[in-house]
Amino acid sequence: MTQRYRTFAAYNAWANARIYDACASLSDGDYRADRGAFFKSVHGTLNHILVADRIWMRRFIGSGEAPNRLDAILHDDLTSLRAARAAEDARIVAFVESLSQAALNASFRYRTITNPTEIEQPLSSALDHFFNHQTHHRGQVHCLLTAITGQAPALDLILFQREQGLVSSRSLA
Repeated sequence: MTQRYRTFAAYNAWANARIYDACASLSDGDYRADRGAFFKSVHGTLNHILVADRIWMRRFIGSGEAPNRLDAILHDDLTSLRAARAAEDARIVAFVESLSQAALNASFRYRTITNPTEIEQPLSSALDHFFNHQTHHRGQVHCLLTAITGQAPALDLILFQREQGLVSSRSLA
């Protein structure tokens, strides 16, 4: 199972790079416009993904910044947000690569933010949520990009797996 999470961490970094490349082509007005998304704009949603990742990484490893609001704006410009995203993705990859099967099976405790509650669960199930959460909100950005520009990059996990040689293919012709 450790390889599964390594794949998810690598996929996460790949998908984030692709979505940030697409966002870099937006005008500042389109990037910041309230489009009715849960975190309002592309800017707000990208910040939220980083906020949540930092909260979870602090829970996982016990260090790093952990905002106390899910709608915090950590970086006001795309350039610094992108640099922070790349650094966080590298931290996520390093963390996941350090995990053993025993660590994945072990339980850990953390406190929720919105309705403070103590939670205990296996690390593996928390990681499932962690990576799914990123995919969910990247999907929102993908939708916003499609609405704004008429196109957005492919983010399918299977595309990543094919590009990385993680699946094999053969021509049927």
